[in-house]
Amino acid sequence: MTYDIIILTQQKYIDPVHLDVYIQNVLIEDELVQKNLEALGLKVRRVSWDDDSFDWTTTKYALFRATWDYFDRFPEFSKWLEIVSKQTTLLNSEAIIRWNIDKHYLLDLMKEGIHIAETHFIEQGSSIKLKELHQKLGWKDTVLKPCISGAARHTYKLNSENLESYETIFQELIVNEAMMLQPFQHNIVDKGEISMMVFNGQFTHAVLKIAKAGDFRVQDDFGGSVHDYTPNAKEITFAENCVKACKELPMYARVDIFIDNEGQIALSELELIEPELWFRNYPEAANFFAKAIKNLVK
Repeated sequence: MTYDIIILTQQKYIDPVHLDVYIQNVLIEDELVQKNLEALGLKVRRVSWDDDSFDWTTTKYALFRATWDYFDRFPEFSKWLEIVSKQTTLLNSEAIIRWNIDKHYLLDLMKEGIHIAETHFIEQGSSIKLKELHQKLGWKDTVLKPCISGAARHTYKLNSENLESYETIFQELIVNEAMMLQPFQHNIVDKGEISMMVFNGQFTHAVLKIAKAGDFRVQDDFGGSVHDYTPNAKEITFAENCVKACKELPMYARVDIFIDNEGQIALSELELIEPELWFRNYPEAANFFAKAIKNLVK
């Protein structure tokens, strides 16, 4: 059997027995993409990225969707990525995925004129202390997180009163990975973070993510809520410009933006690997996405 498109997921989402809301959303999203691709005459199948029994040379393209365990298994995923990219065409490409995995990519976008959240990178092996770092930067309320991460892994809100309590975990983390420190963005809590979906360079829809009361993380893993959102022309242009600033045009992107402490639109993150794209909120986007992929398939 040969395929045009393999939709990449992780093993827990292949024929799950217990369906919570989280898993149901994953299945709904994948079904929308698969049905729209199949409606265009393409042969499609969902496969876990780490399925050793699958022959990747039997598909023309492999489309990343819910491969949400990759950052917990990064060495294994990295090796798989290197091998499979030689056997089929990845969407998005291996090159852009490797670039996007490490949040140092924000510096590249900044050089291209994209306004990013103010960020200080702490490289692996650094011996600096959190208190010293805050004094050097002149920052009081901050957010610390790894440069390679997802789902708010090891993301901490810091201030002058709790620096000492986080020093041990910071020193443990910095031995093995680079970290990043950013001023706490009050508008993300007050107004939320906007996720803009862009396919093949064109904006389709957006959602507004709001943290639950008392928290600063907008991810639904931590009780955040998602709402439909209609962006203005300036926000749409900003999102599309973020995607155009990439080293190559990605087939899909989620551009997370917010209003920074100075009142400017800023890029929080550009998600090009396996972002949630909220097709369930705007099913027409799945059709638009499928048509863009169809144009690739010969």
